[in-house]
Amino acid sequence: MASKGWRLRGAVLAAALGLGLAGPALADGATTADPATSPPPPQARFALPDKPELEPRAVELLQQMSATLAAAKTLSFTAVASYDSLARTGLPLAYMTESQVTLERPNKLRVITPADGPATEFYYDGKTVLAYTPSADMVAKAEAPETIDATLHAAYARAAIYFPFTDVIVADPWRDIADQLRLAFYVGQSKVEAGITTDIVVIADNDAQAQIWIGADDHLPRRIQAYFFSEGGHFRHDVSFSDWKLDAPVDPGSFTSAKAAAAKQIPFAPPGTN
Repeated sequence: MASKGWRLRGAVLAAALGLGLAGPALADGATTADPATSPPPPQARFALPDKPELEPRAVELLQQMSATLAAAKTLSFTAVASYDSLARTGLPLAYMTESQVTLERPNKLRVITPADGPATEFYYDGKTVLAYTPSADMVAKAEAPETIDATLHAAYARAAIYFPFTDVIVADPWRDIADQLRLAFYVGQSKVEAGITTDIVVIADNDAQAQIWIGADDHLPRRIQAYFFSEGGHFRHDVSFSDWKLDAPVDPGSFTSAKAAAAKQIPFAPPGTN
């Protein structure tokens, strides 16, 4: 979850954006829920080491990626997330979402998710969050904390809003995972992901294992694939990244929406609680 950043249980588990939001400030009571509470340690068959085993090459690649992301004043990219859920046959079905993401550090974020499922829009301008469902013309509006990290954490704690790419937009991705890592190793290179040469790193903590494809030249994440130790069936959760733009000019008006602000206001709360 945000402010815990790369804690793996959040990497792509909640790929569908839930909206059911407005009213009280996001920061109010945001610490009453702890989204980063770990499940029981994985069973022995998963073979995590007793002490952290972090290969220097893997750590170097993760730190390069983190530094590249953290140094950018503005970021934009497209994220396509897929996640498995059981069908009535007992076998998994894949569900997908696509999001166009734009941010300006330290306190502006826009996420437009046109598909699959109901289209949603999320705006954060440094002071206010708007979470908008165009098909219903409904919006959750709330005062927000002063940073992207704090706002993402508060949105999850108050309304179960989570983005599958959260771990790459926090202020310092490496800092958020370093203390929890139990395992990190280098797999090798691949040229399959959009024809880009990537270095593949595997990391694990007590919650999950993630495989990360990192651009060999630009040090940007191209794909993250995660499995969660506590999840029955050990389904795959996957997010791919494309259309990266770093430090490109961004229109200041990108982080709010007059149409969303004028929509019917609903409470800022988890889906299904209203």
